[in-house]
Amino acid sequence: MSRAAVTGEVSNGKVAGVSMSRSAARDAASAVITEAGLQRAQVKLIAPGEVDADIMLEPEGEGIWRTIVVAHVRLGIVGAIVGLLAFGLLLWIRVPFVAASPWVSVSVLVAFGALAGLLLDGLVSLRPDHDRDIEATRDAMDAGRTTVVVHALSSEQRARAAAELKRRGAEVTQTL
Repeated sequence: MSRAAVTGEVSNGKVAGVSMSRSAARDAASAVITEAGLQRAQVKLIAPGEVDADIMLEPEGEGIWRTIVVAHVRLGIVGAIVGLLAFGLLLWIRVPFVAASPWVSVSVLVAFGALAGLLLDGLVSLRPDHDRDIEATRDAMDAGRTTVVVHALSSEQRARAAAELKRRGAEVTQTL
């Protein structure tokens, strides 16, 4: 399985479909597997009182550390490159300070670009888009409902799974 370019995670996209009953959720999970063309390992059923709910929601246990390290390195480098490109542009249009102090200018712009990349990584590492699925699943568990969680490997899989769960009457939330 290939990993996502920025985060290094196998499954970046998640879909949660909350059903009223365990049997409806089981039927929806089977339909998602067959209709959306997913592997059984990509689809999890989380019932009320499930002990391993957190692991089922975020199965890549080491994934957050990989996400943090990989995203910091990759986005820091991208930010530095953007800073270098900004320096080139400012030098090309002959901004007086940049032309008079090219070494200072390139150092500052590359450093600020790298810092901007690292700040962007903070957002990527926090994964705020996963909160909706996690909260929907926890709320469903508290209400005695069962959730089908799909760990999609592509945006196409995520869309097909969400469509199938909606068709089955589940309340669907999904990550970006």
